[in-house]
Amino acid sequence: MEGTSQYITEFLRYMLYEKRSSELTVDAYNVDLLELDDFLSKNKKSQIVKATSRDIRAWVMFLLTEEGLQPRSVNRKIAAARSFYKYFQKCGLIDVNPCEVIKNVKAPKKLPIFLSPEEMRQMLDTVQYTDDFEGHRDRAIIQTFYLTGMRLAELQTLTNQQLDFYTKKITINGKRNKQRVVPFTGTLEATLNAYIQQKNQLDIYTPDSQDPFFIEQSGEPMSRTRISNIVKQHIDAVSTITKKSPHVLRHTFATALLNGGADIMSIKELLGHSSLAATEIYAHTDISQLNNIYKNAHPWA
Repeated sequence: MEGTSQYITEFLRYMLYEKRSSELTVDAYNVDLLELDDFLSKNKKSQIVKATSRDIRAWVMFLLTEEGLQPRSVNRKIAAARSFYKYFQKCGLIDVNPCEVIKNVKAPKKLPIFLSPEEMRQMLDTVQYTDDFEGHRDRAIIQTFYLTGMRLAELQTLTNQQLDFYTKKITINGKRNKQRVVPFTGTLEATLNAYIQQKNQLDIYTPDSQDPFFIEQSGEPMSRTRISNIVKQHIDAVSTITKKSPHVLRHTFATALLNGGADIMSIKELLGHSSLAATEIYAHTDISQLNNIYKNAHPWA
């Protein structure tokens, strides 16, 4: 802690010995606070404990524009400063924490990773599924993710009674016990029925409406890890994308709907999003595709 001001030293000792923070955290806070102290001394020639919210905002802008730091790194430094001032406010040295009104920097949302229509076609039509229980079940899992947009937890906990083959609808229990109804096509119906026939032939299986729909050959419920590995294996067979989780198929479902002309509000309901903001990222995906088409097609792009 050599070279730090008395205030920074006192705070770091508090973090280390009273808060029992790790040495890594204390070292990181030391670096962050020294940087803030240096910024203030160069720009205002004032002590760190006399900083105002305007000073903190100027520091945040400096980190983003001059230093070129990513939002995540800047937010960590804001957290260090916020804890620093909170401690001295508690000690009575300052009346107001200048970081109270400082909001974290919003990181740009990453575009969802999804499979192309050709990759999905290969996964559903070209990839060889064995003609046995596991083969029919795995095909049903892949199609259910892609044709309903279910989350992993929703598929894992799906029960027999949630599927209505008469109306061709699935009642999905989403986050915070929010239910939504999603239709399914004749293609998925045929795949699910083929899996059900295989399941009914298992000696240890006795159908019950409350039982999990997707099970192991032993009759036990499937784990999330098991389902994820099945999806990863099949994505591996058709794509080189880095992320290979069930959520990729959910993204692929939403992107296919958007590219097919579905309106964003309908996609929101089918996905079970509580906020439209969560769905709008797929609109940005579509714009990204248009940008690529423009750059590749326009002679002056």
